[in-house]
Amino acid sequence: MMKAVILISGNGSNLQSIIDHSDSIDLQISAVISNNKNAYGLKRAKIADIETHYIDPIKFNTKENFDQELIKIIDSHGIELVVLAGYMRILTPLFVDHFSGKILNIHPSLLPKYPGLDTHRKAINSSDKQHGATVHFVTEKLDGGPIISQAVVNIEAKDTELTLAAKVLDQEHVLYPKVIHWYTQNRLKLRNNDFATLDGKTL
Repeated sequence: MMKAVILISGNGSNLQSIIDHSDSIDLQISAVISNNKNAYGLKRAKIADIETHYIDPIKFNTKENFDQELIKIIDSHGIELVVLAGYMRILTPLFVDHFSGKILNIHPSLLPKYPGLDTHRKAINSSDKQHGATVHFVTEKLDGGPIISQAVVNIEAKDTELTLAAKVLDQEHVLYPKVIHWYTQNRLKLRNNDFATLDGKTL
């Protein structure tokens, strides 16, 4: 089992999917950490008997100081992987460098299209035919780290932001555990902070 910490800010549906798959993907979730004390994902973690931490952003005068506290907590668990699951803070270079090659994120678009927020609205407003989710390694560039894998959904004329978001989320719940399992099997690597490899082959 590979030890991991999961960072969340909200509902935690991807967290729940990872919890549900943890045994089959060789993952031991050592802790769930949030910057939002009301995040429902913290309740999900407690139900699963996983240690939780809330870090109050107001107590820190810089993003770097916040991330130093975050690093301190994560390092205390001796983890090998940091999983971002709806974590809404932008990580500082300090944090990214400290865990280089060990941070995964899932983003609700087919990157490099639509980094940032409001991805479903952007896809609909652009009359895209397809949308989806991307798992990538985290680097200093926002939603710009090397792409590992994507899941694609078709956009239908009747789709709204809500229905499209639901379709994408369903795919995220399948995609993320699969990619995490690649990592726990030591099949997935970040090379030169520039590209990802699976079984030694560039993705």
